[in-house]
Amino acid sequence: MMMGGNGVIWYLILAALVIVPFWRILPRYGISQWFALLALLPVGAIILLWIVAFRDNFTDRTKG
Repeated sequence: MMMGGNGVIWYLILAALVIVPFWRILPRYGISQWFALLALLPVGAIILLWIVAFRDNFTDRTKG
């Protein structure tokens, strides 16, 4: 009987819940979607949150 199987499933579910929003948000800030995979690491998610929080503009907005 696998003792840690449940932990892996929960980790994958939580990882998907964090990565998918970053995957959708990062291109709006001109950052590649692949950086969303950094959110697999807790420190990576915090770094991405700081980048998004202090980024000035969306790339699809026009100035004028």
